[in-house]
Amino acid sequence: MSFDLPDSVKFGLNFVHPIMMWLLFAVTLYALYSGIQTQRTRTAEGEVKKQLIQGKFRNKHYQIGSLLLALMILGTIGGMAVTYINNGKLFVGPHLLVGLTMTGIVGISAALAPLMQGGNAIARYAHITLNVSLLGLFGWQAVTGMQIVQKILSN
Repeated sequence: MSFDLPDSVKFGLNFVHPIMMWLLFAVTLYALYSGIQTQRTRTAEGEVKKQLIQGKFRNKHYQIGSLLLALMILGTIGGMAVTYINNGKLFVGPHLLVGLTMTGIVGISAALAPLMQGGNAIARYAHITLNVSLLGLFGWQAVTGMQIVQKILSN
């Protein structure tokens, strides 16, 4: 299958996914922060708890998590689409496979939200474990993604 796009457009598309993913990495770090603040709110007492409640971190964490889920799915599909448009195939390797795994992790983590809202501690620990894993994989993806960008720029 061939796509009749100007070469300059095809070349420019190569950078949409990496830029979006770097922004998403920043969103992920904010999700971590708001999640930690949510946990602090749950365990705090007295004046500290009152201050944390005013920060509405639980709502922020839920909203940023929903945004993270949507953007991760779009970023994954978009990266695959651009690769296919520019090369006529996908390169099945660690970057693609880890990216797909990350998308699955985000989906599973988000699916745990109703259980956590019901007070299920196992779901909360699973959510935390999945998201810490996600953050580690995201860091690795950033490195391998930049290697791919360098290859594109050197061609």
